[in-house]
Amino acid sequence: MIELITTQSERAIVVGVATRNISKHQAFEYLNELTLLADTAGATVQHRILQERDGIDSAFYIGKGKVEEIKNIAIGDDIQIIIFDDDLSPVQLRNLERVIERKVIDRSGLILDIFARRAKSNEARTQVELAQMEYLLPRLTRQWTHLSKQFGGIGTKGPGETQIETDRRIVRERISTLKKKLEKISLQRQTQRSGRKELFNVAIVGYTNAGKSTLLNALSDANVFVENRLFATLDTTTRSLAVSPTLNILMSDTVGFIRKLPHGLVASFKSTLEEVVEADLLLHVIDTTHPHLEDHIEVVNSTLEEIGAGGKNILFVFNKIDQLPDRSILRELQSKFSPSVAISAQRGINLLGLREKIAEIVHETFEEIRFTIPISEYKSIVQLRNLAEFVKTEYENEVVNIKLRVSKRNFSHVKNIIDKIPH
Repeated sequence: MIELITTQSERAIVVGVATRNISKHQAFEYLNELTLLADTAGATVQHRILQERDGIDSAFYIGKGKVEEIKNIAIGDDIQIIIFDDDLSPVQLRNLERVIERKVIDRSGLILDIFARRAKSNEARTQVELAQMEYLLPRLTRQWTHLSKQFGGIGTKGPGETQIETDRRIVRERISTLKKKLEKISLQRQTQRSGRKELFNVAIVGYTNAGKSTLLNALSDANVFVENRLFATLDTTTRSLAVSPTLNILMSDTVGFIRKLPHGLVASFKSTLEEVVEADLLLHVIDTTHPHLEDHIEVVNSTLEEIGAGGKNILFVFNKIDQLPDRSILRELQSKFSPSVAISAQRGINLLGLREKIAEIVHETFEEIRFTIPISEYKSIVQLRNLAEFVKTEYENEVVNIKLRVSKRNFSHVKNIIDKIPH
């Protein structure tokens, strides 16, 4: 995994561009988010610079005059790193570093750096390393020679001094190895999921820092790490949860989404995000206090489409309602996004209502079947247990009276098993 410890906070400048397609106000909001990302990575943002242009400059991303201005600011204020809000081409990176004479990284590089710092499990570290390698491959000359030797800190979490001269062939071989490793992890996850098909699966999704992990903790005492920063957790945590006295479900917390999440990162986290794809219901957690929450909803929806989870059943969960100065906004939001529940995960407000809504959706989604089979048909019973939830089992002489709850996706399979059992 690409690692380098930053011993002290780096002083940074964040840079964005407002174009004909992105308003000045919107671009400022994007810079606010980039500032939060930089803070998560351990940088201290000293300046936010926005340039208005008709389009992006192919050589420098921003105008040459603005590049010189940034250089002067960097020299005068002892700035170590310049962070751009969009992905930069290798040419743009090289040109900017040559002129500014400071470390330059783009949004994807920053996000990958954060993921590298936050990855704890073997799976997450493998996923992040794969994304980093694919990101760095076209940038090897820049990242792995002069930059890795001259600069440290954010955006240069390189593979270590012993690999600085690693050529493209070796990097491609490493990418191939990581992909094979993740394929094995994906198969292991599929095996784990196949053993719990009888339970209703809920995946928590949402924009990063919307309160997903806080919600899972509040509902299930999962003890997931929570921090008021972007991407506090990367690993999926799954817990069993009783939403009613007779109904248990499985609930999984997943990595948060964000605007311009690097495509390679989405691809490498495929095995983790399969929890979302395979879920029966998605809880879309939304920070109701955020001024651009509808933009966040759109980003999440777009990402769900990208990973193949578009069209899933979604329950919108409007979180942090305790921080709203005026709750009248909830009526408009809940009429626009339905079905929905308004809660405060941190303070435990209306969590019962959320449980009840989940239970209601489960009952609408699942079918219940009652039947009687001979005790000797134990193989069929094992098959059924892998596909459905046994609600009630009564043994009577040589037969078993069974009541089970089955999802619509497994209904036909379960029915075929039952129909083939001799009565």
